Amino acid sequence: MARKIIHIDMDAFYASVEQLDNPELIGKPVVVGGRPDSRGVVAACSYEARVFGIHSAMPCARAFARCPDAIFIVPRLGRYREISARIMEIFRSYTELVEPLSLDEAYLDVTDNSQGEPSATALAHRICRQIHEETGLTASAGVSFNKFLAKVASDLRKPNGISVITPEMAADFLAGLPIASFHGVGTVTAEKMARIGITRGADLLSWSLPRLVEHFGKQGVFFYHIVRGHDQRIVQPQRIRKSIGAETTLRRDTRDRTQIKQILTHLAERVSRSLCSRSTYCQTVTLKVRYANFVTITRSTTLARPLNRVEDIIHCVLPLLARTEAGQKKVRLLGIAAAKLTTAAADRPRQLLLPFPAPSGAADHCQSSRPSH
Repeated sequence: MARKIIHIDMDAFYASVEQLDNPELIGKPVVVGGRPDSRGVVAACSYEARVFGIHSAMPCARAFARCPDAIFIVPRLGRYREISARIMEIFRSYTELVEPLSLDEAYLDVTDNSQGEPSATALAHRICRQIHEETGLTASAGVSFNKFLAKVASDLRKPNGISVITPEMAADFLAGLPIASFHGVGTVTAEKMARIGITRGADLLSWSLPRLVEHFGKQGVFFYHIVRGHDQRIVQPQRIRKSIGAETTLRRDTRDRTQIKQILTHLAERVSRSLCSRSTYCQTVTLKVRYANFVTITRSTTLARPLNRVEDIIHCVLPLLARTEAGQKKVRLLGIAAAKLTTAAADRPRQLLLPFPAPSGAADHCQSSRPSH
């Protein structure tokens, strides 16, 4: 029996929440992100702003140039999380198989559901209607027999629309789909495909698996299967987080190594707090540096023992920094990521790194994992 999967995506979520809380913003171009005179980027924007070509990840200065009348708002993540939690509760009232992808979207497997409703399409309408009644926000949904097709379908009738792709429709639908609309095919890949004559699903379908692997590596296997509507991934209610990180775009490009180290210390504190709040440790630490010319590099180290203290993270990051050209070249962005996460026991013996850290103080965000005597 084919599974019944719904992908629900809130419409312009952050911007819609701002319009919900401030009705004066309704019908106006709203940009959630940095200030127009900052080096921040657009986190989200209303549909009125999208008319001007504004989109997420666009520099705010460029968004302002495209629409000087846009209203720029600093993100209120606490408020977005609050409403997201209400939306996720609605999802879980229909099925336990809910896989959140972010604050504003999730997969639902409704093959078996609490309503005893055999029609996934009817459930999608019911869920979107309940979201609007309880939050005042609209959502779009895609309904299909696997995650890939449900995700693609949810983008077809935005905003406030529902699209269905049945097993009988899948082959023709995928053959006619523009390659850039395939979920998982980014802008760069779409351009590469266009150069070799792949512009629609039908073109991709004509390529053999060996040819796709030759041109796209392991991604080629993914492309070969999705254009045939094959996706065996299940909806996973408990998604395992693979990394925890923090990064920041500098107000001004800098070569100042002292300033760079200060910023990295602040980022290490943020990563440490996130790890400790989850009682989680990491074994891989990665430094990310973006130079003023927008070239981005990463440097990583993997340790024998897991860690989560800020002093230990910094102890890992500084040698990684020495392996970059930061200071010789101006730096635009810095980031630290912790990966190979594990939940080590609190009383696990811990090898201290040299030089030994100073006595515990305000900079410590979690208790030492050394055993008590």
